[in-house]
Amino acid sequence: MPTLLLFAVCVLVWGTTWFAITAQLAAIAPEVGVALRFGLAAAILLGWCAVRALPLGFGWRHHRWFALQGLAGFSISYVFIYHAERFIVSGVVAVGYAASPLVVMVMARLFNGTPMSRRVAAGGALGLAGVALIFSHEFARLGASENAALGAVLAASAVLLSGVATIAATRYQRDGVKGWAPLAWAMLYGALGSLVSAWLARRSFAIEWSVPFVASLGYLTLAGSIVAFGAFYGLVHRIGPARAGYVGVMTPIVALLVSWWLEGFVWTGETLAGVALALAGNVIALWQPRAGAGPVAVPPANQAKASSTTTGA
Repeated sequence: MPTLLLFAVCVLVWGTTWFAITAQLAAIAPEVGVALRFGLAAAILLGWCAVRALPLGFGWRHHRWFALQGLAGFSISYVFIYHAERFIVSGVVAVGYAASPLVVMVMARLFNGTPMSRRVAAGGALGLAGVALIFSHEFARLGASENAALGAVLAASAVLLSGVATIAATRYQRDGVKGWAPLAWAMLYGALGSLVSAWLARRSFAIEWSVPFVASLGYLTLAGSIVAFGAFYGLVHRIGPARAGYVGVMTPIVALLVSWWLEGFVWTGETLAGVALALAGNVIALWQPRAGAGPVAVPPANQAKASSTTTGA
């Protein structure tokens, strides 16, 4: 598959999964929906690892990081995302995730001692200013709608939790633990965590089966949680994680276009300026000034969410 096509698959899939989540909201409780999605993805990946004879056995030292990654990146953060999309449009939530690479850089500085230059700090401030501009129309609704404020808080919390998941992934990657197996375990922990949260919150486990629900679940599980990561890893293999990190910069733009087309998202001058600032901030923060270098290796936000920050959902 051509490199450009791999890049396009990542951006288009992760840019559209945000809207696919909205088809789940009326049919299933968010906690149960997250558990179902990542439980299915984990089962598929575990089966794939078994068929390919990939090692699945790890010690507790690594499993504790898998568990933290799964609970933060595939459970609580996604539950927050599903709830947030009940109150604010999916494209705005996706743009909030544009700040994920920058949030991860700050966390890496705090918890891993990773150096962060003034250029990175300036780019981070610029990107966050852009996100604030994009959210400005939502902020204007805060006084009249508590739900809008709650949606913004949930989205911001999800971004921070995704950063925690990324830091957890870097801890076991130091030992050379990478690939589909740790991703499968993290997703399994996330699914179990979501089931427990659904039980504690006394959520209904009933599902309103419909064509849109089944289609969105299949898309989120297969495309959003498996295919896109397969394409991304292929992209990393060909051009390296630095240049592949551009996926995280472009995904929110696709998400906003989808939200504009299908949810009636209104583009304003503030939105356009915010998008420009967010993109500029990411590029400034991630760009390596050395000759021939691309952005710093910060893969997109919905966690790997497994071994990276994902801007997908």
